[in-house]
Amino acid sequence: MIKTKNLTKIFTTEEVETTALNNVNVEVQEGEFVAIMGPSGCGKSTFLHISGMLDNPTDGEYYFMDEEVSKYSEKKRANLRKGNIGFVFQSFNLIDELTVFENIELPLLYLGIPSSDRKKKVNETLEQLELMPRKNHFPQQISGGQQQRVAVARAIIANPKVILADEPTGNLDSTHGDEVMKILVDLNEKGTTVVMVTHSPAYADYANRVIHLFDGHIVTENLKEKYDRHMRPLSEV
Repeated sequence: MIKTKNLTKIFTTEEVETTALNNVNVEVQEGEFVAIMGPSGCGKSTFLHISGMLDNPTDGEYYFMDEEVSKYSEKKRANLRKGNIGFVFQSFNLIDELTVFENIELPLLYLGIPSSDRKKKVNETLEQLELMPRKNHFPQQISGGQQQRVAVARAIIANPKVILADEPTGNLDSTHGDEVMKILVDLNEKGTTVVMVTHSPAYADYANRVIHLFDGHIVTENLKEKYDRHMRPLSEV
């Protein structure tokens, strides 16, 4: 699904050159749940942005679904992202002027899905994530946990093959963090590939593989059994 060969990313200003990623080789198989950990500034988010084709590497190769995309133009990357990749950001990135329904609907508008089909799909997703009572609320009218759930709904609405989550629990308390992790685990168990950046060892334990980055290098990579515990239903959180 995702494969990098000697992936390097260098950020250059007039005064300093910073190597965010240095010859990183990673392969993520379809259906995996991979957590990426490491201190701030180690290259985690940079790796995720390149994986999601929001940025290009300085050097090396990046393959998405067996297609080498590292030199693609922004237009070509955007076309490949559509319907294939869903993003969940720490800061939610919801549009304040749109309702919960309209925020979730947005990716389907970009894909040109007819109105009746959009309405049906959004309502199904609202039910799935137990957000139906909030469908006509604006982001500032709902809790942080609910906002992140809306962000997850928007990410999965087009049934992407991959979810890329950048610190999806970073702004949440433990109860709401567990809520978001349950959603990601459920999606993964249904076949969606998940790559998640996190600082939390507890949340990394939900993944079946953990990659540790330090100064742009992979320093350890561990396979593990998925975290297994009984979590409360979303309606009880």
